[in-house]
Amino acid sequence: MNISKNWLDSYIDLSGLSTQEIADMLTFAGIEVEGLQERGVNTDLVVVAQVMQKTPVEGSDHLNVCMVDAGEGKMRQIVCGASNYKVGDKVPCALPGAVLPGGWEIKEGKMMGQASCGMLCSASELGMPDKEHGLWILPQDYAIGTPVRQFTQTDTLFELEITPNRPDLLSHWGMARELAGISGRTLKQDPAPEYADTITAGDSIRLSAPEICPLYTATRICGVKIAPSPEWLAQRLIAVGLRPINNVVDITNYCLFELGHPLHAFDAAKVQGPLNIRCAREGEQFTSLMDETYSLLPDDLVISDSTDNALALAGVMGGKDSGVTDATTDIILESAWFLPSAVRRTSRRLGLGSDSSYRFERGASAWNVLRAAARAVQLILECCGGKAEPIAVAGQAPCLVPEQKAVNATVLQQGSQAKVFCALQHVSLNWKELDVMTRGSVPHMEAARILKNLGLRESSAGEWDCPPWRLDLVRSCDLLEEIVRVYGISNIPSSSTSIYVPESRQDRAHDFRTELSRRLAGAGLCEVQTFKLIAEQSSDPTIAALPYALPMKPLQGGDTIRVALPLSEDHSILRPSLSPGLLAVAARNLNQGAEVLRFFECGRIFRNTGGGKGKDIEAEVLGILIVGKLAPTSWAQLKQPVAAPEHLLALLELTAPKATISLSPSKQNREAAALAADIHINGQNCGFFARVAPAICRTLGIPTDCYYAELDLRKLQQIATTPFKVRDLPLYPGSGRDASIEAPASLHHADILKAIESAKQKLLVSCHLKEVFRDPSGQKLPADRKAMTYSFLYRDSAKTLTAAEVDAAHSTVLQAISGKLPDTKLR
Repeated sequence: MNISKNWLDSYIDLSGLSTQEIADMLTFAGIEVEGLQERGVNTDLVVVAQVMQKTPVEGSDHLNVCMVDAGEGKMRQIVCGASNYKVGDKVPCALPGAVLPGGWEIKEGKMMGQASCGMLCSASELGMPDKEHGLWILPQDYAIGTPVRQFTQTDTLFELEITPNRPDLLSHWGMARELAGISGRTLKQDPAPEYADTITAGDSIRLSAPEICPLYTATRICGVKIAPSPEWLAQRLIAVGLRPINNVVDITNYCLFELGHPLHAFDAAKVQGPLNIRCAREGEQFTSLMDETYSLLPDDLVISDSTDNALALAGVMGGKDSGVTDATTDIILESAWFLPSAVRRTSRRLGLGSDSSYRFERGASAWNVLRAAARAVQLILECCGGKAEPIAVAGQAPCLVPEQKAVNATVLQQGSQAKVFCALQHVSLNWKELDVMTRGSVPHMEAARILKNLGLRESSAGEWDCPPWRLDLVRSCDLLEEIVRVYGISNIPSSSTSIYVPESRQDRAHDFRTELSRRLAGAGLCEVQTFKLIAEQSSDPTIAALPYALPMKPLQGGDTIRVALPLSEDHSILRPSLSPGLLAVAARNLNQGAEVLRFFECGRIFRNTGGGKGKDIEAEVLGILIVGKLAPTSWAQLKQPVAAPEHLLALLELTAPKATISLSPSKQNREAAALAADIHINGQNCGFFARVAPAICRTLGIPTDCYYAELDLRKLQQIATTPFKVRDLPLYPGSGRDASIEAPASLHHADILKAIESAKQKLLVSCHLKEVFRDPSGQKLPADRKAMTYSFLYRDSAKTLTAAEVDAAHSTVLQAISGKLPDTKLR
């Protein structure tokens, strides 16, 4: 929410406090200040200048060289790209050395070879709203050389993040009231009138859904004149980011940001008969002020008339057919209270948000209903003319607190016939709890003063009546928090109450993931975090390909978990794998020119089992994706090797350094993987390894092969943290032998290893494939054959082997190969 300092000054004296001091005061009181934005000109180096000459820059279709008179006794050359000015116009000129809003310092320079000694400015470049597209054209009676700051008003905009439990702060009066409570300064006069003439609505208003709208008021004002808003009103709205429309609409928006309660104005000529606040019919159509049509449900609340047409969507937005236009002469001003959950449900389902729904969703106070109506009527009569009838009141303000703790406050507004009460919260304050919480550092008198400054009233010793705008104060601990918040946590002595907590399973899992991330990052991988929600179907081919990308087990119909109310179709299902997000990251980085893509992510995946008929599964997994070159291109090596399966296998060894990792072919995920294998760590199936199908790579715009692995973190942690035995280094040397095996080209290395293992030779320590030779021409070796050279190492832990013993052991291994694989020949 944006708060204007100039607007705040209308309600509380902030003199003597700098902008940063006010921001710090709000921050320490629990109100997050997201940013400060300076508006207006704060330097004398921005002056009124007159354009004396304008010459196009050769070779440019929009730049002009301007000679301007800035009151210096000589012409100043400035290059300008705007097009809305002419010779003789007076415009703001920022001289070298001027610092514009946002910290932008003006310096002399060149543009397309032309010297530019300053800058001609638009209003937005000076921190003010643009009144035209391009330069700010100043009135001709402004004297040349006069600082522009003399004609402008400076302001500071506070960008605040208000927590959902404090809807009372969503207005300038509410924020002024909070600052008064924090700083102890006195508020100025309440902008809302103290009295408003009210009558009972009778048959003119019908509350057909009192459980959603228990209180509704309407005021008819006849003879209004629709026109642009006065300058002061338009400037207030522009300051907080709103665009002025006309005086009536602007006043309703002004009251919203002044008092925090939404209002709406109907064109009375477009309203037939009494107003009916009712639930929508199934499939009823509503066209908003934004000229968009929505299909409604019985959960939605609408304002209609005797024609039964929806004039407005209650608490969210007005309708197109009943809005105020230039031809409007009579209006009906609405001020009401709607159930927050109902407004929130409608706004979320339709994706239709507004400043009104933002406040109703958070619980606008019913205490403000008549105050806001009275204030709007007052401003409309001042700015638009006309004559107002008494405010028609239907229903009663809701009681939002338990009856045994509620107190009837002063009448909200009392007219000749209608009275509206508001139940206040009655809270008991336990002073002993305050002493325990603050270690006796907050005097009780000071605590009572803080509560009174915040608007609370002490009814008896330790008993407090909370103000009607503070609906969040319902328990004793709430009052204690308010006291500590305003008194200042930094003013309370610190104490250590921490105790030893044994390491939990969650702690061990967190430590394991952290160490694993450090290990992979040290190997050159980048850690990423992607969305847990992905698209199920989409017109975007990039997004549409992702859900088919590589879940750990093949997906059946109904296996994916769909969100009940997705924000968009591109975020409609919970990811069954990390691969969609990682592939999207790879595609995005390739589009930005990245060459080396090595990513990993630790995150959760979700799926049903048995086609949606089983239980839901939520698992922590590790995903690793490598794409492209192994290193950036450099002068030392212009052609870098690209990622291959063995590079990903080497990374897998980092995840469990002391374990045995093997792969077994898998026929799963054939539509997404050109090559797939299950990953076995110490004989346990822990995940899968795959080369992404070329069709998916092409869809995503990835020109090279993608290799992806996904591991179950729970299983990986169990294996990696299993204690292992350390063996001493061998005391006796080993002896090596080589063997060349001629085999069919289709024979796999894994088959030869199985044959070697079948020999069960105890002296054999290791076996490595050293070289593979093939001759496609068939001259040295038949084209359908290959020669594979293996190196064998033999050792006995108890003695030094003799040559005869090594030869005998080696002969046993070779015989096993020949016996198991008759198509092979030993060379």
